[in-house]
Amino acid sequence: MATKPDVFIIESLDFDDEINKRYEGRILSDILALSGKRCEYYYIRTRKELSHVLDFFTNSAYRYLHLSCHGNKTSMGTTLDTISFADFAAIIGPHLNNRRLFLSTCSMSNKDLAKLLIPHSGCYSILGPAENVAFNDAAILWASLYHVMFACDAKVMKPAVLRSNAQSVANLFRVPLNYFARGPVGQEVILRRIVPSV
Repeated sequence: MATKPDVFIIESLDFDDEINKRYEGRILSDILALSGKRCEYYYIRTRKELSHVLDFFTNSAYRYLHLSCHGNKTSMGTTLDTISFADFAAIIGPHLNNRRLFLSTCSMSNKDLAKLLIPHSGCYSILGPAENVAFNDAAILWASLYHVMFACDAKVMKPAVLRSNAQSVANLFRVPLNYFARGPVGQEVILRRIVPSV
């Protein structure tokens, strides 16, 4: 299936975040809409909803999946569920062929997850923060990255351009990022740590 260069956002927060209106994904979808970019946004609270909304993502043929949620070095969190990396990879993997995954989560962008996802899903790349990021920084960081990427080329995200712009955003917001991609053979995972320059 041919994909479209548009962003599909799935967000899931805890109840305290909801009360305090820390909807980074919703804010990002509004900013993308302001710039004329097509975007779909879904808020979920459970693992079952995640599976269901991922079907919408596949059917949309959107190329870029952006997840805004809580996470750690071994699992992803929805409002009501904790999902291990193994289960998360089984749920999301079938939906990532020829697509890019952007993780606005704490600690999930690590090699353990990349090794579960990239070799078996056909995912082009995974990009996310290498450490915890404040909500206000995350919203601006992702809006800036998508803005410069689509300004460079509205049709495709070339790996070198994505890494270069990710470096610029990392420098600007002082946030280290992890970028994972398929190796030349397609099975190994390449990590490029994007560290803010001094």
